Amino acid sequence: MTGVQLRARQVTRRFGAFTAVDDVSMQVQPGEVVGLLGANGAGKTTLIRMLLGLIAATSGRVELLGGPPDRQRRRRLGYVPQGLGLYGDLTVRENLSFSAHAYGAAEPVLPPALTGRAGVLVRELPLGAQRQVAFLAALAHSPEVLVLDEPTSGVDVLARAALWDTIRAQAERGAGVLVTTHYMQEAQQCDRLLLMSNGQLVAQGSEADIIGSTTAVAVRTGDWAQAFAALNAAGAPVMLEGRAIRVANANPAELQQVLNTAGIQASLQTVPATIEERMLVLARATDGS
Repeated sequence: MTGVQLRARQVTRRFGAFTAVDDVSMQVQPGEVVGLLGANGAGKTTLIRMLLGLIAATSGRVELLGGPPDRQRRRRLGYVPQGLGLYGDLTVRENLSFSAHAYGAAEPVLPPALTGRAGVLVRELPLGAQRQVAFLAALAHSPEVLVLDEPTSGVDVLARAALWDTIRAQAERGAGVLVTTHYMQEAQQCDRLLLMSNGQLVAQGSEADIIGSTTAVAVRTGDWAQAFAALNAAGAPVMLEGRAIRVANANPAELQQVLNTAGIQASLQTVPATIEERMLVLARATDGS
């Protein structure tokens, strides 16, 4: 497989006065796994739908496998949408048979976890099993490019790991993979990341590239709830993980002043930022916060 498999060139999509995707350019090469990150409403799914030819771009150009995303090129694509694209009132076997025949492919062999469920209606399966079926349907025709929109959302840790083994296997055979995820552990498994915020592509590269020199301030205090409330009220981009408070891209002296004014004793330390914190900083920059 050669050549760029997915490409957007200065793509914009508007819905009336609302701009969902704003002048985005990106690409996916054969054999690489590209993670598309961003908060809900960042424009990820709209960009994917344009790349697949499901909606038209207002301006700019998209390419699938070297040309417009027409019916013939889409036959060489594997797609798992957020909603999985399965028929809940059909059995596992019927779903897979329908999908295989649509692509002119052989019906896939069920893995051990699904062999006893071939006759079960898809809507009666747990979510993890439904996602397995969706992956089987998407991969039955050995697609050259794979597009996965939140493919592991709501799935337990072991099932997510198994699905990611499948994703890596597809890349190793030469397929380009574009995957959206909100699990940062999964983002670390991607070869390259694209970060969207408010419809714009605001950063791309490795996790280290995106974080760059951004730092955070770790706040340690016994009054963590009051400290969080005080910093949040002051407009700081504060995050809470358990009882650990972190503030991205902040001035420790300014935070200390806020806490002192609130009568809260705390120790502050500057630490490297996480990718979630870098995403928060970039999101605030694009929305003018």
